Amino acid sequence: MKNHQSRFPACLIIIPTDASLKGTAGEARPDWLREGRRRAAFYLAAEEYVAAHLPADNYLFSWVLPPTVVFGRNQVPQQELNIDFCRTHGIDMIRRKSGGGCIYADTGNIMWSLVTSEGAVEPIFADYADSVAGALTAMGIAANVSGRNDITLADGGKVCGNAFYHLAHSNIAHGTMLYDTNAANMVGALHPATAKLEAKGVKSVRSRISLIKDVRPIGVEALRKGLEDILTDRHITLGPADVAAIMDIEAGYYDDAYLWGRHDRDALVIDTGRIEGCGHLQLHLATGDGVVEGITLTGDFFATGNAAEAFAKTFVGLPATAETFCSAIDAHHPETTIRSLSAQRLKDCLRQSLK
Repeated sequence: MKNHQSRFPACLIIIPTDASLKGTAGEARPDWLREGRRRAAFYLAAEEYVAAHLPADNYLFSWVLPPTVVFGRNQVPQQELNIDFCRTHGIDMIRRKSGGGCIYADTGNIMWSLVTSEGAVEPIFADYADSVAGALTAMGIAANVSGRNDITLADGGKVCGNAFYHLAHSNIAHGTMLYDTNAANMVGALHPATAKLEAKGVKSVRSRISLIKDVRPIGVEALRKGLEDILTDRHITLGPADVAAIMDIEAGYYDDAYLWGRHDRDALVIDTGRIEGCGHLQLHLATGDGVVEGITLTGDFFATGNAAEAFAKTFVGLPATAETFCSAIDAHHPETTIRSLSAQRLKDCLRQSLK
């Protein structure tokens, strides 16, 4: 159901094309580069810039990427991606600052970013998903919101996966919309255990997703423009100074420590398994003499607050025992910083792992 205080129609952000990306006449460059498209990190940085520097409002912008894998804030890329396949096939890899799982995108997809002012995350995220589904339906593409973050078509196939995160004074929701895609690249990039692409693997992926082009074959740009017309009613164009500032933020996305993370040996890993509505969460505990010295969270969950800080405050310095951990949960409730994680489920996982 539509949120009573909808953030739509929003203000459309227009990011000027960078002519320098096209190269000189006759220079061999990929089509996406000659079209002036940028890499994913630029647009993720643009979300941060808009949130921090533009007046309070509700802003929406869309972007189209070259072949790219974007993985969640808390994921371990070496476990989630076929890195060799991505490098061999020229697929970019970048970590976003929202939770959730890996997505593959290419020039057949439309990426959407909504930046809002302060407010509760859940209603904003629900409004975003409902509004995008409603806009698709208005264009003759019947769509519904399904599960924790998906938009599906009438046949149940997924056409848009979404994620969100909260900043100090704003919220960011973003999604990947499937108009068309290279299914072989998707299978090869996102399934590291499958080194060889088999027809049944591609068929399996295609059975779980739908392509908008199969319902309404109007082209990526026509779909993009139609949705922008429905979801926005005003616009602002970024200038050269804005773009330069975004590029400064973008550089941080390529820092090796941020992009690839640290993978020190953990003394103890507590795995919740997949939790309906929450996702998958692992607690990596570094211990010394049985006492927790540090904790890292990985998985495809969505954080509604500073989960890393909340779990560290709860567990660091305590003996790694189920009884102690469960008492600490009752006192501090770190589970409230992770969407759809209950204290009881967290306790059950701890008791199982710390027998």
